[in-house]
Amino acid sequence: MARSTWCTDQLRDALRSFVVQFLARPDGVLVLDETAFLKKGRMSAGVAPQYAGITGQIENCQVAVFCAYASDTGRALIDRELYLPAAWCQDAGRCRTARIPKPRAKAVVTKPKLGRRMVERCRRAKVPFGWMAADSAYGQDRKLRSALERRRIPYVMAVPVDETVSTHGTGSLRVDKLAARIPLIFERRSCGKGAKGLRSYDWALAEVTWPGGAENGPRRGCIHLLLVRRSITDPAQIAYFAVHAKVSTPIGEIVRVMGLRWSIEDCFETAKSDCGLDHYEVRTWDAWHRHITLSMAALAFLTITDTRSRDLEDPTEPVQLPAPSDLTRVLEKGGRRAALKN
Repeated sequence: MARSTWCTDQLRDALRSFVVQFLARPDGVLVLDETAFLKKGRMSAGVAPQYAGITGQIENCQVAVFCAYASDTGRALIDRELYLPAAWCQDAGRCRTARIPKPRAKAVVTKPKLGRRMVERCRRAKVPFGWMAADSAYGQDRKLRSALERRRIPYVMAVPVDETVSTHGTGSLRVDKLAARIPLIFERRSCGKGAKGLRSYDWALAEVTWPGGAENGPRRGCIHLLLVRRSITDPAQIAYFAVHAKVSTPIGEIVRVMGLRWSIEDCFETAKSDCGLDHYEVRTWDAWHRHITLSMAALAFLTITDTRSRDLEDPTEPVQLPAPSDLTRVLEKGGRRAALKN
């Protein structure tokens, strides 16, 4: 991994095209999230004492931001980037040892900004998607929300209870205070299947204005909404989500998108258990990206193979293999010539 010369970004682009070919739908969802890789030493690129979501506390670890593509057809990881803490950006010698590119090591790039770059790469590659979803670490980033709104990308992103939002009648308030003051009509809906069956909650929507977006509120044809999720078994458990969507978008569609946000957690779990996403002993920047991208490719292959197998109309019908490509013929001829010489 450390001595290879192949380009990880080219493999990432090929992987993304492969996933789009088989899983893409116009209502697909890009999901941003991060995961941690626990480490014991301090030589691996980007390793530092930082918050690790897998343990819920500060750990010596690497943290990476990922982008997943999720639809009703399937889900897969399509982009990744290692987060570089400030301590690394302030130590040029340490960055050189880990072979971190100079442009990347010059200044700290926040995790939401890494996410914005991934969404922009998907746009430039013309990936068909209708929504963006993320947890509160990204939902509270107003620059990310603003960037999505400028590009008219609908989103459903969790926000913390202390995030402020405003309405014409109340002015600016924390989301939990606003939800307690205004009348909300809850609907019981499922946001998808979980390990224990359907994940059902009570949901409500309120029209609001989110700060950090367009200067005069949402752009023409779009609307800002506050989505409130309440637990059925414990009504005190309430979560809040910032929504930017087209006018007249039904609540069922918004709940569907919110449910697909959890698909990236499934990707992390499967990639780590079946594809070795966190099973590596590399230290340099390029070697890390090579290993992670290969693991993502393995996950995409398994996901799409499983999806296509389930969609077969008649499993007993023999599969017609495609004719060998020109490259295969060349390789076969070369092999036969070598055998004749021997």
